[in-house]
Amino acid sequence: MRIQPRQQLLEIWGAAVGSSWQDGQWQWGGRHGSNSIGDAEQLLCLLLPATQVASFKIDNPDETADEMLRALRPLGTATQIPRVLIQVLTEYFTKYRDETGAPVFSGGTYFVVEDGADKPTPEQLELGIVDSYAMSVTLSLATIGFAKVFRGAVRRDEVLREIEALETLASQRLSAAMVGLLRSFSVYVFDVDSTEGGVLIRTVNQSRMPQRQVVAQLRRELRQTMATFREVLIGSGQVGDLESANRLFECGWSWGVVKDAPVVETEEAVGEQPKGVAEEKPYLYFTVVALDAIEDLFSERTRILGLLNDEQQRLSRALQLRWELTRTYWATVATFGNSHRWPLEDIPWQTTDADTSDYFTLLVTSLAVKGLVNLRGSDAELSRVGSVLSELANRARITRRPFERDAALTLHAPGVRVNLIGSEQLGGPRLRWAVSEFAPLLLQRTAYIATLISDTEQRGVLLDLADAVWDHLSSRRLDQGSMRALWDQPAKAFPQLNVHYDRPSWYFTERVVAGLVTTANMLNRAPLRSGRLVEVAMELLSEAEHLYDMELLSGAAEAGPKMQQTLHVVRVNLERAREIVQDRPGTSVALTSEVLRSLDEFSAARRDVTEAG
Repeated sequence: MRIQPRQQLLEIWGAAVGSSWQDGQWQWGGRHGSNSIGDAEQLLCLLLPATQVASFKIDNPDETADEMLRALRPLGTATQIPRVLIQVLTEYFTKYRDETGAPVFSGGTYFVVEDGADKPTPEQLELGIVDSYAMSVTLSLATIGFAKVFRGAVRRDEVLREIEALETLASQRLSAAMVGLLRSFSVYVFDVDSTEGGVLIRTVNQSRMPQRQVVAQLRRELRQTMATFREVLIGSGQVGDLESANRLFECGWSWGVVKDAPVVETEEAVGEQPKGVAEEKPYLYFTVVALDAIEDLFSERTRILGLLNDEQQRLSRALQLRWELTRTYWATVATFGNSHRWPLEDIPWQTTDADTSDYFTLLVTSLAVKGLVNLRGSDAELSRVGSVLSELANRARITRRPFERDAALTLHAPGVRVNLIGSEQLGGPRLRWAVSEFAPLLLQRTAYIATLISDTEQRGVLLDLADAVWDHLSSRRLDQGSMRALWDQPAKAFPQLNVHYDRPSWYFTERVVAGLVTTANMLNRAPLRSGRLVEVAMELLSEAEHLYDMELLSGAAEAGPKMQQTLHVVRVNLERAREIVQDRPGTSVALTSEVLRSLDEFSAARRDVTEAG
């Protein structure tokens, strides 16, 4: 691959620290100002690699690599870096609390309004949003894990007290974020003959079957999901009438706490649970964001380090149930039917409110892959999703040259605008949410699918696509001052946009970091095993071992020291080639080829001697 995730992440670390750490203080905020989400993204640019890529560990000073120390040099030495991060993280978790000490999850400066509309009211700017809940889950888990490991390397009581205080703050925010996600879950039920029903049926009906047959089949494939809704007992998402054969539904996460969401009973100190105003209807963007964060709650790292207390484990189980229901629903819809084309492949995706965008298709690919992973999807199925990603790269002008006034460029700037229905209930205009993460999200999804595919040829196609997307992203980096190597400057890739920025977007940069972390973990796995190559390697080994035995039989082992040394090397290489032939057949072939060449030199030398005599 042309992507070098280790080098790229080190450059991002250096730029992030260089632009954020000034005169011994952490400078919060980037292009969009300071808010609970952007500040968390700023920190995750450091913590995601540090907690998810083994070679980037900085929580144990004795194991910190020299390259990491050079990238983070402004923060101090190997022992000072984790302590500085502890202090900066404490500042974040303290900053986003109300006067009672309860965590707050406001969107703040990330909220936008239509051009010409009035400014948002202070009450609107304080609205909690799923993006903040999700980002807080990821940041809190990374913080608690980082603190737990660092504590094992600390002896000073003062530092131990700082770590304990940070863990308490992070755990409190984690619990509050989990409650917020529980209260933002939504199940939207509608009639088959409604506008939403018509759109959903048209989307899934790729075989042009009669409507009644489509509805019956879709309800049949979702019957287990519908039955499981009865187990949703806490938070929002309780379902009424789904028994009727003329009812369909969607499930996922709204943009914030839904209207009339019940209070979640919990022993955790999460503060007063605010009244919800968000419409009780799933949004694709917030659904994907929530699912990705919830996965962190039951990840291997979370289990091994024991990052959740008993009450958080209860909340986590409730969220995992919603995660399972949502994943199953969207995977079923995205790959519905037995036709030659999935609904997912009918680009662009249309939501039930009749909005269409290539970005929505990209989001649905994520949901479809989660379902295929659970069902142990075949390489052929995963490759179909990969083909959709390739088409999306073309349509978004990432791998194709744009034309003048190309509408596709709006995916990158200003991005897709999501209307936050219900936000106007607090006075002021209806708020909107700007989403411009198309390119980094495409990189992350491509790398993730490449991780799952076992066919070398199909995987190679995806890796080529990931390289092309990375080339595009590289061209969009800022290129001046301490912020060099951060993002985003879309006009460098698309001059037609004619927009220029002088400050980094932590929103965009954090997504790039997530994509590089996924790529790094993919490359850290054992190489794919080709069955055909194993067969070739075994045949070569058989020939080489037979020729080696012939040399021993001819008395070569009784020759001079140089010949004996060469035969020793041949034997060692044969043993190593046999040892790794199943897991690394290509390397085995290379070793065996060296053996065959050495043995042929023996044969040729013996023939020359015979002919000369």
